[in-house]
Amino acid sequence: MDNLTHSLVGAVLGQAGLKRTTGLAMPALIIGANLPDVDAACFFWLEGTEHLAFRRGITHGPPALVLLPLVLAGLLWAFDRWQTKRGKRPEDRLPVRFGWLYAMAFIGCLSHPFFDWLNVYGIRLLEPFSSRWFYGDTLFIIDVWLWALLIGSVWWSRRREKAGAEWMRPARVGIAAALSYIGLNGAITHTAQENGALYAQMRGFSSGEVATIGSPVPLNPLSREVLFGGDGRWFVRRAIGPDDTALDPIAEQMCKLPDFADARRANSQLDAFLFWSRAPFSTRADDGSVILYDARFYDPRARGRFSVALPNVRCEELPGG
Repeated sequence: MDNLTHSLVGAVLGQAGLKRTTGLAMPALIIGANLPDVDAACFFWLEGTEHLAFRRGITHGPPALVLLPLVLAGLLWAFDRWQTKRGKRPEDRLPVRFGWLYAMAFIGCLSHPFFDWLNVYGIRLLEPFSSRWFYGDTLFIIDVWLWALLIGSVWWSRRREKAGAEWMRPARVGIAAALSYIGLNGAITHTAQENGALYAQMRGFSSGEVATIGSPVPLNPLSREVLFGGDGRWFVRRAIGPDDTALDPIAEQMCKLPDFADARRANSQLDAFLFWSRAPFSTRADDGSVILYDARFYDPRARGRFSVALPNVRCEELPGG
């Protein structure tokens, strides 16, 4: 998910009562909820699609989720000591207890992979022990309705706190509402994928040869863009229901997927893309060569970030047209 969502999750957890455990608990929760995204620094040294293979991996796995909160807790604890020595420590700050500070940073960090898992991009939850990708297919990467729930909960809680009233319940209600919203979206995705699989079989695809992805769309949490296909041939159905809506190829000119066994060893961009890709397919470029895409993020206007051009590979027509 986006970093605003991660920050709001940390804030609502603090307002639910966790910020009372120790001084600096709130920054530990909010920063901790964003901390696994330190891997975004890879954009400074990786090129092209190489970042796809690096992101959401080592900094989102079990060792990092233990060590990153430890580093954060140490820095916050040192900051508190530094302020104390300079006489700048706020008088109303609670005593800073390192054990609780680490616990808050750990809870914040732990929330991060859960929310990253919810979208179609994927996350390697077990890195470095396993490089398997996990996909929740539940929320779009930026969900404005989740924003509204979390912002409203934090605002309501803070307002009551300033008024001297009971302030934890609004945040707890917000957490329950957010989890219910996530659960509802998970059910919608599950239904869309089941209906999409049945629809694919009706159109002649056997269950063994087709993969189905229920991809959330922006702004409308009730809708899914259902992708299904395999072996380089992908289709999209934008409505799942009783009406027999059109089944559209994901791209106009799809090519047969080449054998990449040798090519990926010599091409780091291709190797990174294939390591990350869940729904690879290729299209024909103007010169007859191949451009490799992923059906989840296909945009012919945005070349480079989610695609690999293979100028030395000729486009071969898919079997069956």
